[in-house]
This record gives sequence, C-alpha cells and structure tokens, in this order.
Amino acid sequence: MLVALFLVLLAAKIGDEIFKRLGQPALIGEILAGVIIGPSVLAFVEPSATLEVFAELGVVFLLFWVGLETRLSDVREVGSTAIRVGVSGMLLPLVAGFAAARAFGESTETSLFVGAALVATSVGITSAVLLDLGALKSRAARTIIGAAVIDDILAMIFLAVAAGIAVSGGVNLVSILIVVGISLAFVAFVALGGTRVVARWPDVFHAPRFSESPLLPAVILCLGLAAIAAQIGLAAIIGAFLAGMVVAETRDRHNFEQEVAPLYAFFPPFFFVFIGLNVDLGALADIGVLAALAGITLLAVITKFLPAWLASRSLGARESLVVGVGMVPRGEVGIIVAGIGSTAGVITGSLFAVIVGMSIVTTLIVPPVLRSLLGATPDEPGPEA
Repeated sequence: MLVALFLVLLAAKIGDEIFKRLGQPALIGEILAGVIIGPSVLAFVEPSATLEVFAELGVVFLLFWVGLETRLSDVREVGSTAIRVGVSGMLLPLVAGFAAARAFGESTETSLFVGAALVATSVGITSAVLLDLGALKSRAARTIIGAAVIDDILAMIFLAVAAGIAVSGGVNLVSILIVVGISLAFVAFVALGGTRVVARWPDVFHAPRFSESPLLPAVILCLGLAAIAAQIGLAAIIGAFLAGMVVAETRDRHNFEQEVAPLYAFFPPFFFVFIGLNVDLGALADIGVLAALAGITLLAVITKFLPAWLASRSLGARESLVVGVGMVPRGEVGIIVAGIGSTAGVITGSLFAVIVGMSIVTTLIVPPVLRSLLGATPDEPGPEA
C-alpha cells in the first residue's frame, strides 16, 4: 500500500507539472496520470479501499479550503441566483436523463439512476479550477459554488429515493420527508448558527489547551461536520464546505489558510488520481457503448449548461457563460451514483462504463473552457495542488 500511495502521489505531481507547463489546469494532468498508472494502461495501481479513503479525504479538504475562501455574506449576495441555477440545473438533467433511459428500453429503476447521475455538479472539480485561476472571489464563482452545494443536497436526497426504489420496489414518503427536513436543518444550523458563534467568539479555535495550533480544532470541526453530513444522507463534502465557511468568519482567517495549505497540497491529488484509476478504457472499445457515451455526455452538457446559463443571465453575458460551463462537470458524483446503482443491481457493466465515462469527459472538458473564459484575474490563487 505504501508503494501504491507513493506511485499515486508521484504520478499526480508529474501530471501536475506537465500540465502547468502547458498552461492547463493541473487537475487534468492528475486525472490522466490516474488513467495511465491505473488498470486501463500500465496497471501499476489498482483502486483500493485505502486509496478511496485518501481520495475522500482529498475532496473533503478541498471543499474545506473552498469554504474557508467563502464567507456567508459572499454567498448571500448571489443567493437568489444560486438557488435558481441549482434548482433548474437539477430538474432538467433529471427529467432528460430519465426520459432518455426509458426511451432506450431501460427499467424505471435504472432510468432513475441515469437521471441521478446527471443531476449533481462536482463542486470539487470546478472549485479546484477556480482556485487555480484565482477566481474564487468572483460573483460567478460564488454562484457556481452555492448552486453546486444546492445541487449536491438535492442529488443526495434523490439518490436515496432511487436506491430505495431499486432495493424495495417502492419508496417511503415519510422517510424522504424526514431526510429532507434533517438535511435542510443541518445546513441552516451550521451555516447560520456556526458562523454567528465564531463571529461573536473569534478566538474559539485558540481556546483549547490541547492544541498548540488552531489548525487541529478546525480539522476536527471539518471531519466532524463531514461525518455528520454523510450520516444524515448528504455528501461529506457539504459538511466540509460548511466547516470552512464557519472557520472563515474568524478574524485570523489568513493564518488558517497558511496552516491548511499543506493539507490542501497533499490530499486533493489522491482524489483526482482516483477518478482516473476508475476509468475502464476496455469497456469503451465497443461502438455501441461509445455511441451511448457520446449521447449521454452531450445530454449531460446541454441539460446542465442551458438552465444554469439562463438562470444566471442577471450576472452579465460573460459571467453567465462561466456559471453555465462551471456547472457541467459531474466528476466523482456521477461515479458514486454509478457505483451505488451497480451494487443495487440496476446498472449493468456497459451502462456503468458509460456513466463513469460521462463523468470523466465532463470533468476533462470544463477546465480548459473555464480558463479561456476567465483568463487572468486579480484575485490571489490558492496554494498549488
């Protein structure tokens, strides 16, 4: 396992270096590094439970950093736009994915999972690009992050519904309402209550005597909220993002940024490489599978870009384009949905390859487009990943 960790980190940094020298986002190099060292090409490293843990820690600390760069007041400024983008960007992909799967003869259960795979935006992928470009403080970036968090909440709730139908053939409305209520209460309590507590008690992370640095209490908060979010049916990254927003209200936020920077630099590459490790190029050798991949990828792009672009037109022509493009990548979320559907027995091997392929393609095409739209910005970029 130490050899695997070494190879993953080394490959990630080589891909990072190459793509930075080419003027492209580092995360693309890290994902492609995962493809090359993974089972599809060199087979140096196989996906494993340990690597999955490192990958999850990677996306958790990535979103913790994004939350640290995002104040609640910043989100409130674009709140109504983010809600419109998030809700519209959930409904159209869901309906289109379900209808397309049904049109090709898939069962209701399978079609629900296809729709779920198209719903959520990978906030981890887009956030990493925005950090790399130093554009995280722009209105478009705040809108994307707010809308992506809304998307993730709605997607996790719908995924729970789809999994319930796949397992039992039906769904308990009371259970759904309970999950929705708990999820909304958790987000509201942490986002509103937590930030107010820290704003009134700015030295809260310095108070514990067990810590020589405020980093440890902050990391405990991050992992704790991530765990709670996962336990109540949300994605762990939502808890990590909210923890970052809480810490962002402290008066020495920049000191926290310096202390969290090593965690941000070390863990996220495992997340991006792990996405590449899950790519099965052999499953994409069939013409029919490739055609299905092209079709579902086109559907994924159109149904996410169009509603996000229309819902954010009030931001201006350029920023609405940024929002539309930034909402496109499915990343780890699509892979998670495919994995759950496969475990439930409603996603076949070829359909699994198509959904994972769609997640990878939408992840790879967005960073270069965002870079061309945003270009250089005056914001300071985050630490190198």
